[in-house]
Amino acid sequence: MEFILIALIILFVLEYNKKIDTQKFLTDAEPYFRFLMEDDYKFLLTVRHGNEVDVNREFSKRLRNGLVVIVFIIFIFMLSNPSFVNILFAFILGFVVFKLPYTSLQKYYKANLNKINQMLPYYLKSLEILVQHYTVPVAIRKSIDTAPEIFKPGLEKMITKIEAGDSSVNPYMDFAKEYPVRDSMRMMRLLYRLGLGSQENKQEQLVLFARTVSTLQNKVREQKYKNRLDTMENKTMTMLVTTGGGILLLLLFAMMQMMNF
Repeated sequence: MEFILIALIILFVLEYNKKIDTQKFLTDAEPYFRFLMEDDYKFLLTVRHGNEVDVNREFSKRLRNGLVVIVFIIFIFMLSNPSFVNILFAFILGFVVFKLPYTSLQKYYKANLNKINQMLPYYLKSLEILVQHYTVPVAIRKSIDTAPEIFKPGLEKMITKIEAGDSSVNPYMDFAKEYPVRDSMRMMRLLYRLGLGSQENKQEQLVLFARTVSTLQNKVREQKYKNRLDTMENKTMTMLVTTGGGILLLLLFAMMQMMNF
């Protein structure tokens, strides 16, 4: 243990005096560990922290924490009980520490799916108004500035693919997969068909799209009212149980006092 403390002090002094630069080492080594970055990591970071987040910096932090744990555990076992099992345990623990921030982002995203579900119909309503005056790709591009922050990364990806010449339904479906909430797949298919429609039947397609959006908005309102009622019912039940329990305790206490007399 004394040797570990001395080694840590030496490392701290060397780092403080700029004799070694651990941050530069991590920056140089990061490309070799880039394969560990999850496909949806950037999207989840954007959902949690906004578009200004530095993905490389956050990934470097995860990498640094995982490597520090691995080195520290191996260092301890080398002094006490060096073995293959202990080294394997160090790597497993380091990988768990590396994965923890990503797991936290996933939990945050799942917890906010309900919020995304409520925002989608209102975004589609604003898009519907734009589609009345522009083509679907142009309307999507113009809607990005006023769209909820959580939708902006997905919209940017979708419109980039469309403007690059992808005329299939895939860009719309990719957006729906990023936001797997109620009716997102169906609404993206309707939007795709609306973009394919000729000028003659565009109005008919637009009416169908508008009617579907209104239905979704009504569902959101109904869900909000239901959630409020459920919250009120839960609070009422909690109050009744608390009040009833208090009365029973008072009665029991009174009965015990009478029996003592």
